[in-house]
Amino acid sequence: MNYKYFLLILLLFTIFVEASNNSIKSKLNQITNSLPKGTKFGLIVINPMSNDTIFARNHKASLIPASNTKLFTTAVALALMGADYQVATKLYCDKVQNNSGVISGNLYIKGFGNSLFTEKDLDEMVQSLVNSGIKVIDGDVVADDSFFDQVYSRFDWIEDEKTFVHLPPVSALVINRNYITTQVKRRKRYVNVNKKIADPPAYISNLLLKKLISADISVSGVSRKGITPHSAFEIATSSVPLKNILSIVNKASDNFLAEVLFKTVGAVATGREGTGFNAAQSINKFIEDNDIESTGTKIVDGSGLSRYNQISVGSIVSLLEYIYLNMKLYEPFSNSLSIAGVDGTLGGRMGSSNAEFNFRGKTGTLNGASSVSGYLKTKSGEDVIISMIFEFSKGGINHYRRIQDQIIEILAEYEDIPGY
Repeated sequence: MNYKYFLLILLLFTIFVEASNNSIKSKLNQITNSLPKGTKFGLIVINPMSNDTIFARNHKASLIPASNTKLFTTAVALALMGADYQVATKLYCDKVQNNSGVISGNLYIKGFGNSLFTEKDLDEMVQSLVNSGIKVIDGDVVADDSFFDQVYSRFDWIEDEKTFVHLPPVSALVINRNYITTQVKRRKRYVNVNKKIADPPAYISNLLLKKLISADISVSGVSRKGITPHSAFEIATSSVPLKNILSIVNKASDNFLAEVLFKTVGAVATGREGTGFNAAQSINKFIEDNDIESTGTKIVDGSGLSRYNQISVGSIVSLLEYIYLNMKLYEPFSNSLSIAGVDGTLGGRMGSSNAEFNFRGKTGTLNGASSVSGYLKTKSGEDVIISMIFEFSKGGINHYRRIQDQIIEILAEYEDIPGY
């Protein structure tokens, strides 16, 4: 190739890159400069393959992430346990007499953070006992909730908690999301009302006892709470793969499942009781061990309901980049995220734009705070990682969601996104 011709091509390419670059920067600056007065925000966009920062403003600022906190809960859970890890509820017994149909001693039901366990699953476990020929339990029915602590309320593990969202008890042994549904008559018609189960293990042991008796299994003892001995034998299990829980937590932004998963992380990571403290420490250790940006980051719960959570967009993007570059983690994690214009909390957003189908992310909403972070495939097929958080007193939540969508749509349209 002629040397002068080569220089000309190089010059034109450089001009194109600079023009494209300036155009992105100019548009995003224009949007952020026009935010309502008093808005605190952080915004960062990176290209994980080239390691270029496409745009960044206030990326180290400590802000309220709302449900973007769930990105840390689910990412650490996935890295720690794997997508196919079985989150279980199990039945144990002291001893089964050979071919007699008699359990000598107690029957134990123990929870390991299976937040999707239902009464139907409990029925299937009882039926499995019937199918195996069990006719007599010569002892008590014992519910074991010891995989977590018995601090069921967020108000008891988060200092000065001020959230007005009251979750059902966050326990290791869960049934029907720890709600009882009853019918109440209102204005001449019956409506379903959910009532929280105050003491999950006590409720579940009693329910299991009733179901055993209904299945013609004789029980000589009582229902109670207790601890499964190490010598006990596992005789039935009901479980779900972790990836099923991750998908509900991230796509639907499910707060209860996120908090149960949070304590599961604490239990699995430490080998000790699942507590809020152990969970937070485990996530902090994961951040440190994997060189994830931690400036401005403090995590106190698994769902993001607490306003005491403080995270920078730089930290979120660093986490998402770590996942992106890990082939084992990226696919299941990406599949757990909401897809713009398709499903989850992004299902009604960015439709009929180039971001539709191409942006997978996690939203977050609290009073005066809105966030969104995730992975975007641009028009040219390049992947970029985006995180933005807004704290505001003016404008309303929908105003900031439109701004978020506008930013993502601008980035989605570019044929080439170099760093600057």
